[in-house]
Amino acid sequence: MGSDDKLGFQPDYAIAPGESLRELIDSLGMSHKEMATRLDMTEQSLVRILNGTQPITYDTSERLELVTGTPASFWNNLEALYREQCAKIAQHERLAADIKLLENIPLSVLRKKGFLSSTRDKTAQLKEVLQFFGVSSVSAWEDIWLNPAVAARRSVCFESRPGHAAVWIRMGELEAHDIECAPYDKKRFKEAISRIRRLTREPPHIFVGEMRRECAASGVALALVPEIPKVPWFGATKWLTPTKAMILLNLRGKKEDKFWFSFFHEAGHVLHDGKKQLYINDGKQSDDSEKRADAFAAETLIPAVYDARIQAIRSHDELQAVATELEVSTGIVAGRFQFLTKKWNWFKDEIAGLAWAS
Repeated sequence: MGSDDKLGFQPDYAIAPGESLRELIDSLGMSHKEMATRLDMTEQSLVRILNGTQPITYDTSERLELVTGTPASFWNNLEALYREQCAKIAQHERLAADIKLLENIPLSVLRKKGFLSSTRDKTAQLKEVLQFFGVSSVSAWEDIWLNPAVAARRSVCFESRPGHAAVWIRMGELEAHDIECAPYDKKRFKEAISRIRRLTREPPHIFVGEMRRECAASGVALALVPEIPKVPWFGATKWLTPTKAMILLNLRGKKEDKFWFSFFHEAGHVLHDGKKQLYINDGKQSDDSEKRADAFAAETLIPAVYDARIQAIRSHDELQAVATELEVSTGIVAGRFQFLTKKWNWFKDEIAGLAWAS
């Protein structure tokens, strides 16, 4: 039955209230001319009402009540229902013409996450997709998600898979909107970053909640949304309002060093970059803002003055000693060692894996 399973029966036609008026006129044995005269309107106006091309106004409904004895509310309700159904039909026609957007949207992801129903009707699917994005039309979707002035285009993913990319960002927005935050306070966020850095030594069941609380108290909503196919990003930053920023992260790479670097990279965008752009971290950026965010993350986690000492590490004990001194997890030091020496197999067991809770 397609969309009827979810939306109920939706007729593809609308019956004008003039049809009911026509039947009433016939039952009263009146001519159109006589009814028009009794209503104190032209016969042409009455014909347009009967054909549905002219609405029954409140004034007309009051006149109809006086002439026919049928309450004005009856005519008002008929008119409202007719116009509502006309609008639904027009919307259905518009959606049917824009079905092509569905080819670029990961419907299975949205369905799995509960944002879409199981309907197989394409028009109903498109309506649900537009509701998910909070837009009324495909052209509005394109204005928001395909407009370079609104969404950053540094990642080739946005060029090749804009639907997939937009879905992941939108899921982050919806999660972030539900996080209650204090107005953004830059000084407070800087202080929060220092405290969050020490959380790198804690397990996820402790650090996740604490991170979110610290961020929210500073005006930053931390959204954690699982990675989706064809969106090779580590994180993103977007200002939802002038006083509320969103940091969006996933577990791409599934290792603690990558997760923490991604968080502090996005925190760098919040602190140092403008509020009008969407910043995307795919690990391959080369513009100034991304370089600056990378540098902030690296220096916040492990100051560069430690690099020479870290490169010289040759044992687990030395690795753990540096981590203790820096008050960060051993895995973060191991990750810096690998990055500096390119010895990717060294100390890899020291880097904890991360996984989404079921």
